[in-house]
Amino acid sequence: MRENPDYGMTDIAEVRALISEYPWGTMVSATPAGVVVSHYPFLLEDGDDLVLVSHVGRPDEQQHGLGSSEIAVVFYGPSGYVSPSWYGVERAVPTWNFATVHAYGVPEILSDAENLAVLERLVDHFEDPLPNPFRMRGTAENAAYAERIVHGTVGFRMRVTRVEAKEKMSQDKPAEVVDRVTAALEAPGPYRNPALAERMRRVRASS
Repeated sequence: MRENPDYGMTDIAEVRALISEYPWGTMVSATPAGVVVSHYPFLLEDGDDLVLVSHVGRPDEQQHGLGSSEIAVVFYGPSGYVSPSWYGVERAVPTWNFATVHAYGVPEILSDAENLAVLERLVDHFEDPLPNPFRMRGTAENAAYAERIVHGTVGFRMRVTRVEAKEKMSQDKPAEVVDRVTAALEAPGPYRNPALAERMRRVRASS
């Protein structure tokens, strides 16, 4: 990813927050057979370091050569088209605002027991907000089923050894231009994008 100090996201707390809020990651591996891309949900382990956990369905672990070399996992926050017609200035060009994190590391394959714990944690994480959350071990039948299906997946832990993160939210524009862009993003139309508008406001407030 091209470096640009104006848009660099260097605060690890912000990186963690983006991954936590948008956990659906794109996993990319360069293998002897070519580039392999998969998509899975990821969770962060507790602690100051960036450590990701997830799982893949068999035979994805073989296609990725999981554990043998470095992979990249890409996370996306809000993004969207920004029209120069919203700027209210004479000279402008179209652009795309976005927030993204590229996390790199070598995965460590988990045991079946650790994998099952990660699967259960993933389920709990996404079920907790529901009024009647499903639990993998909520009944004896579910627990037995989980014990069977775990063998069809491969869990892994990835300690992030390098990270590239960027948040391009019109930081180079005057406040009045940003106000016009966020208003346009919240107005009815083909490019309505309230989440991006909110992210732009958050970035401006923290700068």
